[in-house]
Amino acid sequence: MAPTHSNTSMRWSIQVLNLWRASLPAPPSLKTPSKYMRSLTLHLKILITFLVTLGIAITAYQIVILGIPLTEDETDNLWNIDAKVEFQANSKESIKIQMFVPPLTTDYISLNESFISNNYGVSVNRVDGNRKVTWSSRRANGNQTLYYRLVLTKRYSADKPKSKGPIFRDSIAVEGPEKIAAEALLAPIRRHSADVETFISEAIKRVNNLKDDNAKLLLAGDTSAARKAQITELLLSMAHVPMEKVHTIRLIADQPQNPELWLRSFNGKEWLYFNPDTGEAGLPDDRLLWWTGDENLISIEGGRKATVSFSLNNSEMNAMRLAKLTDESTDTDFLSYSLYGLPLQTQQTFMIMVMIPIGVLVILILRNLIGLQTLGTFTPVLIALAFRETQLGFGIALFTVITALGLSLRSYLEHLKLQMLPRLSVVLTFVVVLIAAISLFSHKLGLERGLSVALFPMVILTMTIERLSITWEERGGGHAMKVAIGTLFAASLAHLIMSVPALIYFVFTFPAVLLVLVGFMLAMGRYRGYRLTELLRFKAFLKAEDAK
Repeated sequence: MAPTHSNTSMRWSIQVLNLWRASLPAPPSLKTPSKYMRSLTLHLKILITFLVTLGIAITAYQIVILGIPLTEDETDNLWNIDAKVEFQANSKESIKIQMFVPPLTTDYISLNESFISNNYGVSVNRVDGNRKVTWSSRRANGNQTLYYRLVLTKRYSADKPKSKGPIFRDSIAVEGPEKIAAEALLAPIRRHSADVETFISEAIKRVNNLKDDNAKLLLAGDTSAARKAQITELLLSMAHVPMEKVHTIRLIADQPQNPELWLRSFNGKEWLYFNPDTGEAGLPDDRLLWWTGDENLISIEGGRKATVSFSLNNSEMNAMRLAKLTDESTDTDFLSYSLYGLPLQTQQTFMIMVMIPIGVLVILILRNLIGLQTLGTFTPVLIALAFRETQLGFGIALFTVITALGLSLRSYLEHLKLQMLPRLSVVLTFVVVLIAAISLFSHKLGLERGLSVALFPMVILTMTIERLSITWEERGGGHAMKVAIGTLFAASLAHLIMSVPALIYFVFTFPAVLLVLVGFMLAMGRYRGYRLTELLRFKAFLKAEDAK
């Protein structure tokens, strides 16, 4: 058959294109491939050396120059307290907001105190034994946020400053049936007490006895702690025993806090503290006195809806030696330019985030050096993060159950010949419903840990189900099971390593070590050798070669 005109034109076009390509200069990488690769290798080595050296140098500076211990065991017990003030400012009005702050005169000493605000004037004054901070601004509008931060430690000195209080007070005026009820309560209190301490304790117990008609009359249906404290004060005043209301914060980390009401009285030698609900004497060691009196914690002029929320952390900043932390030069700069300078809630988030590269490094070693097969690199790390909420054993069981049921649904949907996006949407919705059902039944059965499944990464579970289904179809069920088990094993190992408290402390306190990790990851990027599992696979082949 004779060549057609179109075939001749196509051959002519191909020849012209080849001539044009031949006339182009070859790229450097093609001219001298070995020289180009040597240049890239040198560049990579310099980059790795720079990152590793920089990371080690910064970490060494923190350890040697700043004196930060390597482990949390070497620390002093410091507490970080954040009080977050939120309110709505009235437009076209000046703002004045006042809040009590700890007096810090007895058991605790302040190492660092700061008032964080924008465009607000700040002043601190002492009023009747309390300390008050005042924020003021000429103009403000909308939602406003202010911060008060305190770093404190227990005062270990034997020469603790001692404050004194009154030992006598006048009676509170009371008439009518209330007076009769109060006197009826005082009679047995006097009989069952021997000193000021037992008198106050017995009075509190009588007021909290709601079966007593006299106590019920005085409370008038209000059984709040404030009302009970008010009636206790009335009874004590009739016996001329002074009493003060004190408000404390419990020093416990990572839990919501509200000021607790306590009562105290001076017996001539020392302050006696009492629980207003039980009458037990003695203020626990984990209570910090915030303010005394009947006033509210916060007051505002020119605004509304003022609230205060507390965040406490037994922070790893306690790794600083107390002497250096109180120094206004070196350690203050470190505090300002380290992760410890962030708000406490943000610090807790970063304690999780800085461990993600550690988890990625674990997966990198498992995949590139050992040869473990997983569903990608980040999926095991995200599952490991989810195990923080569910705990390891319970999390593995939940992952297995949800994934197995999801695979069954995915297999059914495949028979319906749906497109990928609708199929993924159905699987995701099914996962959400399944998680809700597990949470509900766990709550009904009293298994509170089952409620944490709601924090499981639903999208990750959905994509895991989808990728396992595809692997099952393309490579078979055996390979899919191998990949699923490998993913669970990698996630479990990453979770265990990422949860080591000493490692969390070290990486959070010395974040420059992440530069060293980056250098190691770059070095592994050039690894082209055999993996451990490949050596096991080819072991028989190597024996055969040796036999020849």
